[in-house]
Amino acid sequence: MESKWLEDFISLAETHSFSRSAEQRHVTQSAFSRRIKSLEAWIGTDLIDRTSFPTSLTREGHLFYEQAIAMLGQINDVRALLRENRSSTQSSIDFAVHHTLALTYTPKWLTELKTAIGPFSARLMAFNVHDAVLVLTEGGCDLLLTFYHPLQPLQLDASRYDMMVVGTEKLCAYSRCNQTGTAEFALPGSGDMPLPYLSYASTAYLGRIVDLIVADAITPLHLEKCYETGTAEALKMMVLEGHGLAFLPESAVTQELVQQQLIRADSARMRWETNMEIRLYREKPSSQKPGKRIVAQLWDYLQSHHLSTPSS
Repeated sequence: MESKWLEDFISLAETHSFSRSAEQRHVTQSAFSRRIKSLEAWIGTDLIDRTSFPTSLTREGHLFYEQAIAMLGQINDVRALLRENRSSTQSSIDFAVHHTLALTYTPKWLTELKTAIGPFSARLMAFNVHDAVLVLTEGGCDLLLTFYHPLQPLQLDASRYDMMVVGTEKLCAYSRCNQTGTAEFALPGSGDMPLPYLSYASTAYLGRIVDLIVADAITPLHLEKCYETGTAEALKMMVLEGHGLAFLPESAVTQELVQQQLIRADSARMRWETNMEIRLYREKPSSQKPGKRIVAQLWDYLQSHHLSTPSS
């Protein structure tokens, strides 16, 4: 059983609505419904009365509701205790990082930081944007490093969290490079011959940014989705195998561009791309929660030196 199933069930018990609870939990309604069914399978009985509307609990569901609250409370108490013990290691910084940034931006960025402020230990936890933000708001990390686009903003309270922009990233369409040095799949495609399109999952942050690129295109794109996954690295491997084109962060394909394995799928005359910020967040220090000294040192250094995209 996963603790998020308990959180899902408690939300459903309180909203009496699959759609409202799915929205609260930042998942699609179908995914939310599957998680509730997984919990019921683990319990071994129906918790939701699906014969009534609005949604209500079965007798067993009402009994489990109080137990779910208690179990989740115990889990959170243990987690807080363990995190408190870990936070005593003042020379270590816990980062929640978007999984693409964990592979592309972060390694060289950390090298520059350690050169500048001295050695420190780092624990890197890679997530999608939603889960990384959740880790920060639940106190599970010291710093959050993530993508940001103004049309897909992060709902973080500016009175509670500090933010700085540490770099930029361009999201572009790429194809495998053929023997003539051109793209195997060149945008925009045509209505009678749509291009094979390798897509992010609908819940992925980068997928929503790609949707904005496609929706704002002056020249329509003709794409036929043939594959879907959640990460840029998985899409890149499919592009390298010639399965289609995909929109990828520029930093994720640097080596492949130099080696002429990949190439832009658009042209200098017609571009389909967008720029994103790379942002760093932390909870504002306070007298009750002053935070780690090493985190404050890193933050102060970045503010004073305007350190952004790592050198090539």
